[in-house]
Amino acid sequence: MKQYLLFILLLISISSIGQTRIELLNANSLEYDEDNGAAKRLLGNVSFKHESALMYCDSAYLYPDNSLDAFGNVHIQQGDTLNLYGQLLKYNGNTKMAELTRQVRLIDKDITLTTEFLKYNLSSDLANYSGGGKIVNKENTLTSINGYYFAKSKDFYFKHRVILVNPEYTVSCDTLKYNTLSEIAYFLSPTQIVGKENTIYCENGWYDTQKNIAQFNKNARLTNPKQQLKGDSLYYNRNKGYGKAMHNIEVRDTSENIIITGELGEYFELEDNSIVTGNALLIQIYDKDSLFLHSDLLRATTDSALALQTKPDSKATIVAPKTKKKSTKDLAVANSNQSQIKKSSRVLLAYHKVKFFKSDMQGKCDSLVFSYKDSIMHLYTQPVIWSDKNQLTGDSISIHTYHGKLESLDIKYNALIVSQEDSVRFNQIKGKTMKGLFANNALARLNVNGNGQTIYYAKDKEALIGVNKTDCSNMIILIKENKVDRITFITKPDATLYPMEELSPKELLLRDFKWYGSIRPLKKNDIFN
Repeated sequence: MKQYLLFILLLISISSIGQTRIELLNANSLEYDEDNGAAKRLLGNVSFKHESALMYCDSAYLYPDNSLDAFGNVHIQQGDTLNLYGQLLKYNGNTKMAELTRQVRLIDKDITLTTEFLKYNLSSDLANYSGGGKIVNKENTLTSINGYYFAKSKDFYFKHRVILVNPEYTVSCDTLKYNTLSEIAYFLSPTQIVGKENTIYCENGWYDTQKNIAQFNKNARLTNPKQQLKGDSLYYNRNKGYGKAMHNIEVRDTSENIIITGELGEYFELEDNSIVTGNALLIQIYDKDSLFLHSDLLRATTDSALALQTKPDSKATIVAPKTKKKSTKDLAVANSNQSQIKKSSRVLLAYHKVKFFKSDMQGKCDSLVFSYKDSIMHLYTQPVIWSDKNQLTGDSISIHTYHGKLESLDIKYNALIVSQEDSVRFNQIKGKTMKGLFANNALARLNVNGNGQTIYYAKDKEALIGVNKTDCSNMIILIKENKVDRITFITKPDATLYPMEELSPKELLLRDFKWYGSIRPLKKNDIFN
């Protein structure tokens, strides 16, 4: 028994090593309360010191076990910056654990935490609250049910119904980390950020509230009244008006019924300019059909920002803008022009290896411009259009549409329309320029202007009886069921009907003839070939 008591005393002496006693600094009056474990009852201007912490209150009980209860206007000061306030304090000097209740405030430099119950470990400088708390840091106000504050690293961890309010946006989530020095918020759960112009959702990421820079990951999406942007990750610099989306990106434009997908997207807000690359795909949704378009790069901008360079030979060439770092002066000018840019009409550009598929029309070219203002699609550099059995080529082609339906087309310079009669024979119409008109999305009429030529196979019922070669400056061609029904020659024609075997294969092809049937996209996935 004696050895057991000695062992207990040894444990007590070991556990007390390193512990310091709470030191009473001041009290207006002191009484001993024998009924309360011989505690010291202290009244008026009470103050204590425990290691580096100073404690103040109106009244207190100081217990022999190195603990105290403090009442009224409680104030704990630790170090140069940390101050705790409340109306009731329970403090254990052995564990250095303080529990504050009622009207609790934690103030550390620029941040203020208010709650009704707070635990603070003076040894680890860790504070935590439950039951609700609010933190104010400069322009940011944050509320949550539970929270932890690491005073050394200045890190806050918030749990359950977390809301961060800033004059520019509101953040709502379940788990959030916030550093008061860097003013960076880290999103650790599904998070929604509602701003004046857009709403952002992610399940992981961070936001530098001081620099207005953010990174959003995992099911990230940005939504405004007209568009929605999705991606595996989104980067956004609010001050520079620059955004970047990476991997599995999707842009939905509800105002124009457009979906754009790709692997990398960039948005330049000041220039009102966005770019998508990496398996870039545009889907234009119509009532009963959709247009699928692929190119190396897709760019959405406005007609006022679009740069078009016209060469002396009048063949239009799209000039891609060079990206350069903006100076402060550039940004100011761009910002002042925002009202003018917003009034401009949207324009879509596709660069290099352009191919598109629609059930009633397919096409390819190297560069394409589509204007939403007048619904005109311009194709440049070796453009080809397929409409049912007809192949249309020229130096440039413009297609006019209305609500997804083909209305007309213009072919400028070296205009050529070809339809395949059989595996070795082709009907051909050539001219300097052509104007085509559609009826129910089918080519119904062609006006050929300048240097008109035709090679057309004549039939008696279904049997070929000869080939008709005609030279006529201007002509009108009526097409019925995708076949030439009638040709009207505006000027005097030079026409000859030759027997089938009289002309050589070379004579049966007009100059600049090419057949692109092997590269025609027959289904939407063919546009990636």
